[in-house]
Amino acid sequence: MRALLPIAVLACLAPLAACGDPAPTYVDQAWVRVSPNKDSPSAGYFTVHGGDVATTLRGVLTDRAIRVEMHESVKGDNGVMSMKPIDSVEIPAKGTVAFAPGGKHLMLWNLNQDAVDQGKMPMTFLFSNGDRIIVDAVVQKPGAAPSPANPAPVDNSAAKPQDHADH
Repeated sequence: MRALLPIAVLACLAPLAACGDPAPTYVDQAWVRVSPNKDSPSAGYFTVHGGDVATTLRGVLTDRAIRVEMHESVKGDNGVMSMKPIDSVEIPAKGTVAFAPGGKHLMLWNLNQDAVDQGKMPMTFLFSNGDRIIVDAVVQKPGAAPSPANPAPVDNSAAKPQDHADH
């Protein structure tokens, strides 16, 4: 009978293990490539990791830029890459969505010079489940060497948008 006691205790505790906090959605690897042309928008990149429940990224805010939009590079019927604004992005449960050069990315107009000088800027990610995640993005100045936080872009020369060739 005593041999069954530990098994009975473990059987009673097993359902409680599922009562822990659900895994959260989080954002990492956020960085901004500053446009060398002051009149052109800069580009932002990051990775969203889905938690236990699917959600939708509705937008990104920062007080360090006049305007922020989510965009996606797409290949048209003629084979030419172009960009289109996107309103939202589905984040699957336990999935990963990357905003990276040649794909989904942020367009940031008129970056605040202080953010460029400081080398970082706060960004607020807005999700459909009500989450507001604030992340400091590394700011890469034009001509700066890549780092682990902001790697060199993949050479997608055929995939570079015609009207935003500087990022």
